[in-house]
Formats: sequence, C-alpha cells, structure tokens
Amino acid sequence: MISSIPKWLIGLFGNRLSPNVKVTATTFLSPEIKKISFKSDISDWDFSIGYASVIRVSETDFRNYTVSYHNKEDGIFDMIVHIHGSGVGSLFIDSLKIGDELFISPPRGKKIYDPNLKNQFFFGDETALGVACAFLPLLKANGHQFQFYFELDEANNSIPELLGLENYTVFPKNNSFRNDKLIGNLPLFQMQEWDIANFILVGNVKSVQTFRKVLKNKTQGTIYSQGYWLEGKKGL
Repeated sequence: MISSIPKWLIGLFGNRLSPNVKVTATTFLSPEIKKISFKSDISDWDFSIGYASVIRVSETDFRNYTVSYHNKEDGIFDMIVHIHGSGVGSLFIDSLKIGDELFISPPRGKKIYDPNLKNQFFFGDETALGVACAFLPLLKANGHQFQFYFELDEANNSIPELLGLENYTVFPKNNSFRNDKLIGNLPLFQMQEWDIANFILVGNVKSVQTFRKVLKNKTQGTIYSQGYWLEGKKGL
C-alpha cells in the first residue's frame, strides 16, 4: 500500500478504513522502542512470517508495521515499533495510549521463511525486532539451527534480551554492515555448515543491499531481503 492517499480517494474507501482495533496496553522498552497491544477480531488474519499490516497514521497517511505476537482465540496482537525522528508515523505511534481506536489492516506481503532449510539466519535493526519475535517460536518449534544478527543504537542494546530473543549477536550501528569486507569476514560465514541456509535480511535499505551482495558471492542459500526504511525517504 502506498504511504499517502489523496483525500478524494480516501472517501472512496468509506468505512473500510474506519477504526477497527483498540489499544489495550503500551510499554516503552527504551525511549525509542514501544510495545503496543491491540484487541480486535483477527480470526481470519494471516500472520505468515514476513507479512506486515498497514496502520492509518493520519487522515491520508499509512505506514507498515509487523505483528510480533498474536492470539486469534483471544483476539489480541502486539507490535514492537521503532520511534525514530519526527515523521508522521513515529509521532502517531508515540502518541498512542490505552483506549485509542485506529485502523490496522490484516497482514499481507512477502513470505520470508523456508521451512525446508535447517539453518536460518536473520539480520535487521530496530525495525526488525517485531519480526524476530514472531519468528523465534516457529524456529524453535521446527527444530532449526538459527542465528539473529542485529545492528542497534547503543540505547537499544538490551532490547533483544528484554524481548526474550535467543542466539543473537548485537553489533553497533556504525555502518559496519555497509562494508563488504567486514561482512564477508564475519565468523558465521567462515563455517561450512552455514554455506546453505535461509538468509533473511530486513531493516535499513543500505545495510540490507550490502549484506545481500556479499551473501550472493559467498553462500548457496536462499536469500530474502526487504528494506523497511532509508535515510531521507518518506513512508518506506
């Protein structure tokens, strides 16, 4: 879905964009990371790993966010959101409080999980924490060998532990993952068993692109990549 829609086009959607979920809890895990719980009828929603939901953040603006946990029977789901800068999406998420009602679409998008590969590798930044949380139970239930790599601001280094993530390594956000040589020399990629794996790369566009280029030259695995944001790019 595009990030903005003209007012005249909004009118054509009618009630389909009206508030359909209610905020039931909010917690700041750090000044930049907010966990929000919602309640709604989600009985027919598809929560495949890699899918994202569209949130209406203003009269004409929409942003994509990922569900980190869901329980269809109880009609509840969580999102873990990176509040970064003063964009309309960040300001809206920052303002949400218990009792607020808003529009969130059912998840849709690109599946990024290949269950046929034993080894699963996941790379991302703060914007990828929700996907990682949704992915972890599936990885454990299906007996995968897995590894999470995160590039995080120092203020968020403890967030993976707070979220209960496992087998993760945190790297400083110092542009290391925009350096082909440094990525290629990471210890994980010197191990033959990781030559064939399901590689999932999400988050910052520049980091994802560089990482993908290195993996294509060093491994024979399956690579799924999707940029969630790019410096100076609105609404990505």
